Amino acid sequence: MTSVDLLVINAAEVVTCAGFSQAPARGADLSAVGVVRDGAVAIGDGRILDVGASDRLRREYRVDESKIVDCGGGVVLPGFVDCHTHMVFAGDRADEWAERMQGKPYLEILKAGGGILSTVKKTRAASEAALVAGARRWAKLALGLGTTTLEIKSGYCLDHDGELKMLAAARALAEELPLEVVTTFLGAHVVPKEHKANREKYLELVLETAAEVRRQNLAEYFDVFSEAEAFTVEEAERLATKAKELGFGIKLHAEQFTASGAAQLGVRLGAVSVDHLEHVDDATVAALSKGDTIGVLLPAVPFHLGMTDYAPGRRLADAGVPLAIATDMNPGSACTPSIPMAIAIACRSVGLTPSEAVMAVTQNAAHALGRGAVTGSLEPGKRADLVVCDVPDHRWLGYAFGYNPVRTVIAKGKRVLKREELLLC
Repeated sequence: MTSVDLLVINAAEVVTCAGFSQAPARGADLSAVGVVRDGAVAIGDGRILDVGASDRLRREYRVDESKIVDCGGGVVLPGFVDCHTHMVFAGDRADEWAERMQGKPYLEILKAGGGILSTVKKTRAASEAALVAGARRWAKLALGLGTTTLEIKSGYCLDHDGELKMLAAARALAEELPLEVVTTFLGAHVVPKEHKANREKYLELVLETAAEVRRQNLAEYFDVFSEAEAFTVEEAERLATKAKELGFGIKLHAEQFTASGAAQLGVRLGAVSVDHLEHVDDATVAALSKGDTIGVLLPAVPFHLGMTDYAPGRRLADAGVPLAIATDMNPGSACTPSIPMAIAIACRSVGLTPSEAVMAVTQNAAHALGRGAVTGSLEPGKRADLVVCDVPDHRWLGYAFGYNPVRTVIAKGKRVLKREELLLC
């Protein structure tokens, strides 16, 4: 018998999402999550050693009884990958959300100095320690909801020193919590007030700051919000092209409020992902279906803002676009760290099946962060990131909502969350 560090047994389903480590699942494969009934997972040295039937793994692997994770008929899945968040910020925007619920458009709030600019004022005033403390709270909640890999963007200071402060806070968070944090520089979020009269000066500042971010190795990706009241497609192309020369991977906020053409720009530039996609036209769908850029859907945004314009997930999936789902956790348009909730909304509002949504928050989301070969599926050799959910089968992640189904979280091969049964008496 081979010794292992952890043995996860007695799962009604082990959902592997296997077979797509080199390229994301798309088309019919988006639902090919792969299910092992009465399954188990063997873990050693932080890696997955074996996946298979519980009775076989119990015979073939030796482990101390204290290192056995008995799923009790629950479901084991890869740890969730939240590939789009803005988790480092100060303050909140509950007042603006209330205005949105009464019908005030987001772009009108932004134009009046609210929205992102409201958070910018508060985040600039916050210390790095305060930003770490705030982000820690949300990241721990995300971990408890099954997220083991997390992307965090800057973009709420919009000046040289503040953007570096935000990215340093995100990196500090990664050093103290048992999850992987991938950082993205989003200096091109909107143009701050002090540069409204001179956009050119701010574009130059973004690139100057980007160079320093790379020098300090504070971010892997570069993002641009291409939209009305933010940056034009032409500006996005200029910035992203320079960022590629600096060595960044490219992401774009695209087609959130209008069909701007930003997603097609992302395909041309070889962006790893284009995110939002609520307003895509036929040409954009065709371009995405032929390229390798992943479309990241953020269904919690229109849900949170009471909007009816969701991304056409079914249309995109049927066209063969590789899709991921993320929370877009931020203080303004999606105040949730819950991937299970994002799955539930996606099944109801963007037209994905539960199996497609599971693939979209695991293996495909890992590809949207350049981590597809490392995490996102349960296959021998991959990092042991997995969750145990108190559900009878994986469809329940879409079917049931409004509660946390996660019982156990294993990140990098270590059990980091064990939720005991709640006894009501």
